[in-house]
Amino acid sequence: MLAAAALAASTAMGASLASGDVGVAGVASSHGNLLRLVKPGLRANANESSNWFGYNQGSRERGTKFHSIAGDWVVPRARQHTKGQSESSSTWIGIGGGCVDAKCNMGDQTLIQTGTEQDVSASGKPSYGAWWEIIPGPSMPIGNLKVHPGDHMRASIAETVKNAEIWRITLQNLTRHRTFKKTVPYTSTYATAEWIEETPIVIGTNAGLADLPRLSRTAFDRAKVNGAAARLKASERIVLTARNKVIGSPSAPDPQRNGFALCAWASTCRAPGR
Repeated sequence: MLAAAALAASTAMGASLASGDVGVAGVASSHGNLLRLVKPGLRANANESSNWFGYNQGSRERGTKFHSIAGDWVVPRARQHTKGQSESSSTWIGIGGGCVDAKCNMGDQTLIQTGTEQDVSASGKPSYGAWWEIIPGPSMPIGNLKVHPGDHMRASIAETVKNAEIWRITLQNLTRHRTFKKTVPYTSTYATAEWIEETPIVIGTNAGLADLPRLSRTAFDRAKVNGAAARLKASERIVLTARNKVIGSPSAPDPQRNGFALCAWASTCRAPGR
């Protein structure tokens, strides 16, 4: 049970995208930590987290398990929020690791995901990259899929055959006409599906959750689960908090209910198309 406590941290020690296996802070980073809950559903009908903001659907809430997920986003531009501080963020889709029920009383310990990373070094230099990960394994950089701010990304994760526990991960940079595909075995609970902006874990000196950089407003679109439109609900939002203050906010769903905006260092966020 989560109650008001944080979910147990994943022990994954992921590879960084900034320079081989070392992140912009000079330490290895893990992109895909499980959801760390701060307060279930107490702020603006949204769960609070110390590492995620975005949307999460659960099998108990939705009455179905998740065998595929998809979504598009535009890579946000990263700028340093605090002078002299290294900061990291990742934008991704995934199955597992989130809230199984609407009130987030039950979490999940599996997670398969793919996305982009937007980091800033202590000197203020930004870096960007692409990756995939299956918890508790390390995150794996996708070196041949170059990423720049403003690039249009399209991602999908799907079982090749339902309940076969063989997954096809696809990440496309539509702006640069490059595609990455990977097929991997993975035992999932199929319990949650999510579209997330995250402050990942860094490991080594000053280990812990990364600090959030300033990110340009971006949006997810074309969100799907099990091959159909996600039909997002505002009650499925997760906000990012620090010191009891919202610092990462997803908007309400767009009119089609298959997308939403993400605003870093903001307590509110305007929905696309509204």
